[in-house]
Amino acid sequence: MKRLFSLLLAGAMSLTLAACAPAESQNANPGTETKPVAEAPSGSETSGDGNFVGVLMPTQSSQRWIQDGDNMKKQLEAKGYQVDLQYAEDVVENQVSQLENMVTKGVNVLVVASIDGEALTGVIGKAADAGIKIIAYDRLIRGSEHITYYATFDNFKVGVQQGSYIVDKLGLAEGKGPFNIELFGGSPDDNNAYFFYDGAMSVLQPYIDKGQLVVKSGQTGMDKVSTLRWDGATAQARMDNILSANYSDGSRVDAILSPYDGISIGILSSVKAVGYGSGNQAIPIVTGQDAEVPSVKSIIAGEQAQTVFKDTRTLAERTVEMVDAVLQGKEATVNDTTTYDNGVKVVPSFLCDPVSVDVNNYKEILIDSGYYTEDQLK
Repeated sequence: MKRLFSLLLAGAMSLTLAACAPAESQNANPGTETKPVAEAPSGSETSGDGNFVGVLMPTQSSQRWIQDGDNMKKQLEAKGYQVDLQYAEDVVENQVSQLENMVTKGVNVLVVASIDGEALTGVIGKAADAGIKIIAYDRLIRGSEHITYYATFDNFKVGVQQGSYIVDKLGLAEGKGPFNIELFGGSPDDNNAYFFYDGAMSVLQPYIDKGQLVVKSGQTGMDKVSTLRWDGATAQARMDNILSANYSDGSRVDAILSPYDGISIGILSSVKAVGYGSGNQAIPIVTGQDAEVPSVKSIIAGEQAQTVFKDTRTLAERTVEMVDAVLQGKEATVNDTTTYDNGVKVVPSFLCDPVSVDVNNYKEILIDSGYYTEDQLK
């Protein structure tokens, strides 16, 4: 299985939400350690003045990545950095070209959220030859010895939270069942997708083995359930096929593991088209991730059941601190030094904590924290 690196620098910046706890208070995985980093000066007076940072995000088709890019740019510019922010619209060749252009422009640090974690080795090598430091942002870059740090969320825990939500809502721990479940995974070229799936299956597989959960389609494993480019339309088409092939006999699907909100919306469109959510036909329990506005609205409306919130503000804060440390020749704070092997090296990583959100806590987690306003969710 693909493995993923995660790193993040913890400095003096105050975190306002538990989605990414301070390094000293996080529950690190077994075998992890935390390394300190000296405080960077605050505000625009930092040593960031005059330094040039390239930020590459995968696409603007997902609200999540727009927020990541905006947060990163604002926080870097607030510390005096010149920033070149680029989106590749999920086209690998675009991202390679953008990286090459940034090397030519003379950036000092690259923050890269890759589209395909295995397609950037060559251009990353060119950047390293030019003395540019590379930080992998939320998605692991594989096959390169030149990745200095990796900053992300605890992606295995994301899957655990999704699987646990299904277990709780179906009452599986109390012995209820059997229930029908269908499984969806993320994009096969994104290492995170394997962590999400493995985390969820670590919770769900025991109930499948006991017969309390039944995958009626028989489709399990990332080779069968993955969704290229996290595309909602692709997920909707697959769900359509699953329903017509396996549920036309009047049986119902009770739960659907979805790793991402965009996929969840596609799945919901499919099940509603065949009558779920009307009359006495309840919508299946559908999970998600990223707390995107359409999905939060869906949760409020009683359709999507759950999403996993990853506060991009705190991830940006830690990545900015990481940039400071790299440019000052200092070590960034990490809380995992064993898990994320990109095939060439084990990359020091920092894992932020995700938060499970449903109709019962979305106000506290998303509105009270200032991430969204009430008007945005109407």
